[in-house]
Amino acid sequence: MKPPTTSDVTLDEVCVTAVADAFRGDGEILCNPIGIVPICGGRLARATFEPDLMMTDTVAALIANTIPVGVTNPPKVIEAYMPYRTIFDVVWSGKRHVVMGANQIDMWGNQNLAAIGDWRKPKAQLLGLRGAPGNVINHTVTYWIPNHSKQVFCEQVDVVSGPGYDKIRALSPASGRFFEIRRIVSNLGVFDHNTPDNRMRLVSTHPGVTVDQIVDATTFELVIDGDIPTSRLPTDDELEMLRTVIDPKGARKSEFK
Repeated sequence: MKPPTTSDVTLDEVCVTAVADAFRGDGEILCNPIGIVPICGGRLARATFEPDLMMTDTVAALIANTIPVGVTNPPKVIEAYMPYRTIFDVVWSGKRHVVMGANQIDMWGNQNLAAIGDWRKPKAQLLGLRGAPGNVINHTVTYWIPNHSKQVFCEQVDVVSGPGYDKIRALSPASGRFFEIRRIVSNLGVFDHNTPDNRMRLVSTHPGVTVDQIVDATTFELVIDGDIPTSRLPTDDELEMLRTVIDPKGARKSEFK
């Protein structure tokens, strides 16, 4: 088989790389990505530039080896067990970085995965608040959004599942001591909140995507500082790890239309 090169990188691989880069510099914390692209990104980070990350098998074991997604009963080298009852100790200590989704997100990073419409009689009932409030307020969070549109990147979310920077400012300093929205990765680009007032900022556009396309697909005004770079491509080594070890069946592609 021909070794992979950066000349044939696809959008899903750019997005996985962007999610992986969100874990850069995290060190020895629990990497907890939710969803196929986030799991691939977390495992790619640990297998390459961030080896101290602790990875789960998405159930209850901490694993030492890199296991593939979409494979039944992959071989596991188990370092320790982390059943659900112990997760909260890690969450409350700030020693976790989770990647979640968002059905809606606004300029301050408020996330909704609970319901669309008036919460008293919603048009659509979604997952619910789940663990979003506790996750966001206690440790670092990144969001993966595969369908960037005005309906998702909206002026105001219908229900706040995960609070954003405006909501955190209204709390006591102790309540948000570990709060950080590290990145928002969509199918169009990468975003963060590293601005003086913590409004959402455009960090990079994915290959073939223009700034105007992202602006047109976003309801609120993004912070755009100067020339926006193109999102980083994976290296040849990262591509080989992703395609042959982490996701040999290409399960990550299912999140893209």
